[in-house]
Amino acid sequence: MTLNDFNALSPERAEALLRPCVAIPAWAEQLAAGRPYASPAMLLAAARQAAEGWNGADLAAALSAHPRIGERAAGQNAEAAFSRREQAGVAPDDQTADALRAGNLAYEQRFGRVFLVRAKGRSADEMLAILHRRLANSPAQEQQESLEQLRQITLLRLEELITP
Repeated sequence: MTLNDFNALSPERAEALLRPCVAIPAWAEQLAAGRPYASPAMLLAAARQAAEGWNGADLAAALSAHPRIGERAAGQNAEAAFSRREQAGVAPDDQTADALRAGNLAYEQRFGRVFLVRAKGRSADEMLAILHRRLANSPAQEQQESLEQLRQITLLRLEELITP
């Protein structure tokens, strides 16, 4: 969708378009309310600013729509389609796939949530190394790192949605 088309949508339609970027309704509402945007760069800046205030509750809400790294999202909704495209480059060999499964389990046991990492542009081996590094984080460090990964994923999805 072009930026001009996005700017012309009703608030409800704009919010509905944005919701698959991240399962945090307040973010979509804030961006929709901030229209019109003069450029894609201004939209992205507003999106980044709106995401800066995210907290642990927002992270928990957003993770409800994210599959584990190395697993394909089920369903035909927009969130699942985004996830499948983002993880399209993740084609681990059997050994790496087993290590990702084990790492995901260890992460979930340690932090009580799904491991979140921006998959786009990363190999399975890179994500596995990141997972192992982050297992050493404190809970507070990991929450901040997860929130930053969520911001990156959200902005990449927004860039995919809105064209100049």
